[in-house]
Amino acid sequence: MKILVINSGSSSLKYQLFDMAQETVLAKGLVERIGSQGSILTHQANGKKEKMEFESPNHEAALRKVFDVLTHTGTGVLKDIKEIDAVGHRVVHAGEKFASSVRITPEVVAALEE
Repeated sequence: MKILVINSGSSSLKYQLFDMAQETVLAKGLVERIGSQGSILTHQANGKKEKMEFESPNHEAALRKVFDVLTHTGTGVLKDIKEIDAVGHRVVHAGEKFASSVRITPEVVAALEE
């Protein structure tokens, strides 16, 4: 099972791709300066670290770039993005309703929106 975990901030996006069967990190990285000129993606996989500049006007564009590098012939560790079985996302909230990880359901979304 491969799990992509993301931690999205106001102008950044950190990620790690885990292979749970092997208990290893396949890739990890950071997109900085989202919404500003000269966004930077730092990507680590297969013992190599690469830094690339691109334009990321929003978090959607940043995540698309992450998907691109994860599946790229030279930098990627996946043949297809469909190899990802699950996605985890860190959500920071002021409430006390959730003390541990939860599966996102319509009820969880409603509770977060309260």
